[in-house]
Amino acid sequence: MAKYNKNEIIEGHVTGIEDYGIFIGLDEYYSGLIHISEISNDYVRNINNYVNVGETIKVRVLETDDETFHVKLSIKDIDYRINGSDKRKIMETGSGFKILKDNLNQWIEERYKQ
Repeated sequence: MAKYNKNEIIEGHVTGIEDYGIFIGLDEYYSGLIHISEISNDYVRNINNYVNVGETIKVRVLETDDETFHVKLSIKDIDYRINGSDKRKIMETGSGFKILKDNLNQWIEERYKQ
């Protein structure tokens, strides 16, 4: 039976995804959860943008409960990708509707000139 230590980086496979986190299978005894707050330092809109079920990833051990065989995990601030599957986070520009506001009248005029 494996014993996992705090801050250790280990491999696990994604067994499930819920709105609140990612379930990870570690070995035949231990399983873990990456809570949504431990996925990124930024706002996580959709967990499915980060991992796929069945994917093997690297995770950091935050806490281990050897009585229940549950491990609290994190992928914050580590390169968690193992295989070539790269789901990149959608980058937001921060400008919101400003581009629309600044260009809408011009786009309407161009459309009606045709």
